[in-house]
Amino acid sequence: MSNLSEYKQSMETLRFTPEQRARLAAEAAKAASRQAARRTRRPFGKMAVIAAAAAVMLAVGAGAAGVLPSPIDVFTPLFGGSVAQTEVIDKIGHPIGASATDNGITLSADAIMGDEYNAVIVYTLAREDGERFLPEGKGLDETYLMMGGFGSSWVKGGTHGTSWFVDQDPEDNMIQMVETVSSDAPMTHGTAAVDFQDLRYWDHETERDELLYEGRWKFRFEVNYEDCSVRMGGGETFSQDGLVFTIDGISVSPVAVKVNYTADTEVVWSNSGSGRQDPGDARQSQRYLENVEILLTKADGTVIDLSTSGGSLRPGNGVTVCSKGQVLEEIIPLEELASISVGGIVFPISAE
Repeated sequence: MSNLSEYKQSMETLRFTPEQRARLAAEAAKAASRQAARRTRRPFGKMAVIAAAAAVMLAVGAGAAGVLPSPIDVFTPLFGGSVAQTEVIDKIGHPIGASATDNGITLSADAIMGDEYNAVIVYTLAREDGERFLPEGKGLDETYLMMGGFGSSWVKGGTHGTSWFVDQDPEDNMIQMVETVSSDAPMTHGTAAVDFQDLRYWDHETERDELLYEGRWKFRFEVNYEDCSVRMGGGETFSQDGLVFTIDGISVSPVAVKVNYTADTEVVWSNSGSGRQDPGDARQSQRYLENVEILLTKADGTVIDLSTSGGSLRPGNGVTVCSKGQVLEEIIPLEELASISVGGIVFPISAE
């Protein structure tokens, strides 16, 4: 951030969960030493982007021979392949097929799906020479990948999300990258600007991040997918941590959840200009954001705890407007969802 004003503005539009802050700090300090899981997620956001280097001209094209990827083929291996899940993908998934090539690596945006305030995009990174993508003898379990740049952006407002990598065939020349984006502004339509730079990995032997592939992959694609969410709530109140919260609205779809609520007092941030989150700010964030319990219950009784979802806080006029949500780890058809609980208030979910 160039000055304190810009820093405070970002603090007011984007909040990270404790888990996200911990991961971000580990990357920034280049001190991560834990083993990466096959689907390790990395948070990103307006305060977490890596500054882009000088622009280079990159070719942008559609899928090979003009054939767009099938959303079912793209999303099924990642988010579930039951008949009901496939029907959801077929309804809301849209192919993309845009790509850019730099330094022998092609980054392709394959498909997108989501709802009004959330989206998930699957990319493929491929070596043009056909050689094995990851170093010999290394898989995602041993290689914690980190992609720099600004990711994809097409909405105005506070955003947060995660990204992770999947290697379906460790011996081939490609891997997949999954990016989720959540916003407090509608995002079903627009022109996405994609900007990624330098794929790096964490070397456990040297205990530092190393460059795997240098490059900058920059292109655009049109966002146009169907919002399949149902809405509920409005005016209900609950109290905790000395605050009174009013639920403004809840959105639930087969792929994501979003909750909007307003606290009856205005959060006040510190004037620390260090660039790091002040401990007092962290406690404030917990009161207004992380401590608000969100539980999604499936028809079979399974409970999914979404309380640590990322979100945003917007203080003003004596209150704080809060927004919180995330993309789910699997597609859950609405008919398989029973209810959602926010701050202890239970709302039944209807697929109609």
